[in-house]
Amino acid sequence: MQASLYLDTKALAWHSRGHTSTHHSFQPTPTLRFRPMPPVSAVATSPPPLTRQKTHSLPPEKVELFKSLEGWASQTILPFLKPVEECWQPSTFLPDQSLPREEFMDRVRALRDRTDGLPDEYFVVLVGDMITEEALPTYQSMINGLDGVRDETGASSSPWARWTRAWTAEENRHGDLLKTYLYLSGRVDMFKIEKTIQYLIGVGMEPGTENNPYLGFVYTSFQERATFISHGNTARLAKDRGDPVLARICGTIASDERRHEFAYSKIVEKLLEVDPTGAMLAIAGMMRKKITMPAHLMYDGEDPKLFEHFAAVAQRLRVYTAHDYADILEFLIGRWRLEKLEGLTGEGKRAQDFVCSLAPRIRRLEERADERARKMEPQGVKFSWIYNKEVLL
Repeated sequence: MQASLYLDTKALAWHSRGHTSTHHSFQPTPTLRFRPMPPVSAVATSPPPLTRQKTHSLPPEKVELFKSLEGWASQTILPFLKPVEECWQPSTFLPDQSLPREEFMDRVRALRDRTDGLPDEYFVVLVGDMITEEALPTYQSMINGLDGVRDETGASSSPWARWTRAWTAEENRHGDLLKTYLYLSGRVDMFKIEKTIQYLIGVGMEPGTENNPYLGFVYTSFQERATFISHGNTARLAKDRGDPVLARICGTIASDERRHEFAYSKIVEKLLEVDPTGAMLAIAGMMRKKITMPAHLMYDGEDPKLFEHFAAVAQRLRVYTAHDYADILEFLIGRWRLEKLEGLTGEGKRAQDFVCSLAPRIRRLEERADERARKMEPQGVKFSWIYNKEVLL
């Protein structure tokens, strides 16, 4: 490890006329500082090792099924992508760096003034969402590890491979935009955030998809819906607290996630058509495992329960909740018309009964958990992302 040269965002700040910030110590010029190298023992508190997972569970004949669907994927899935020339880019929403210096600084001052009205717990959730987006290399690796749809060469003309590369390219803008906005706000400790991103990409994720595209596309259908909901709620909160630009940013990202959700759910819909029992078993299999959030192994080098604490703040702010989890399940059951699905074997019918009766059970468990939480004293946790300020869970 080596010492890190970083730009101190607390020092990169200035006052606008007549404004006194409660969050920043403003200085006229940026300050470069060297952060000392941490002791070697800091590495010893990494997350627990991953459990052993089943791999390559897709039978060979099902691999051929996905090859036979390539024409369908070209006609049905690839149109969900937008041409690059029609896409927004992160700079669309950020202060224009080509402006004269004072005008550019005025734009950044205005950004900071807007974010002054956002509470610390909001930044915990926004940072957690951004870190989740920034771990995109892990998600591309997961999808590209699915048998029958992987990119065999790195530039394959297969529609499955073209989808994965272009989906990744569209998603890549999300973390870039949120990270830059957060940096300019001065409200967060970018060094600690960057460490968290590096830890997360390094440790990977455990979605339980077994290199199996049936399981993988069920997972991505659920996850894209979850991120659509989460970004939509951060947009709503930003608007309510007086930052319409951040609201537009989060809303635009949510719109992308929804479009991607449509594509992935279309794939599952097609699998239910051509292989109803196989697809139904995959849906039941993922729901039995529970859909793990993609950043569930996040770690900042300090808090071994970081994801649990982040998720608790998101639950309290109603950004993403157990109620949303049940809502997503019910939504997908309706979209895929699972209750009316026919042509199932006995095993498939049992899987159908399990999935279609699951949401009410989840809601009952949620009600019990909420009741227990109401009886407990509020707990405060410090987050390194916001300079170790304490936030209630």
